[in-house]
Amino acid sequence: MSICKSCCFIGHRKIEVSNLLEEKLKNMLIYLIEKQGVTNFLFGSKSQFNDFCHVVVTELMQTYSFIKRIAYTCKSESVILSSEKEKWEQIYSKFFKKQIHLLCYEQEIEYKTKYTSNKASYIERNFAMIDNSDFCIFYYDENYTPPQKYRKNSHIIINKKSGTKIAYDYAKRKNKNIINLK
Repeated sequence: MSICKSCCFIGHRKIEVSNLLEEKLKNMLIYLIEKQGVTNFLFGSKSQFNDFCHVVVTELMQTYSFIKRIAYTCKSESVILSSEKEKWEQIYSKFFKKQIHLLCYEQEIEYKTKYTSNKASYIERNFAMIDNSDFCIFYYDENYTPPQKYRKNSHIIINKKSGTKIAYDYAKRKNKNIINLK
């Protein structure tokens, strides 16, 4: 009996999608599926990279019907399971009066502190995805800096750390197989 291997996706909220990036991702996924035995693909949320990877994995499911998309959710997040997709697309399409297509998953894993964690719950969720993955595909640009924010009612700038950098450094510390598509 073979052991199911997993791969997670973590990247910046905004990315430059290109044909070259799509080709690199698709070739890497085919290699991971065919040569490394990866069957489970773990997704977070709130990033253009995540959505981009979801589309490519979904396309590959036409050839590799045994692969699974698994959503890790944290604070204020939910997903549509593939078994409920048609029902929810009809509801949303009727409401918005246009055809709606939803991202869906075969399984949802709610992060253990989903209902009690603070604003940085996505960092903990990303750590869980990394811990449960054999491979980590990143879109990490070491020169990227998140937009600056000001503290409420003041002129003090809050320098935020990139969540992708935090996850990337964590995966390195955990000696994970890291693939950076940037």
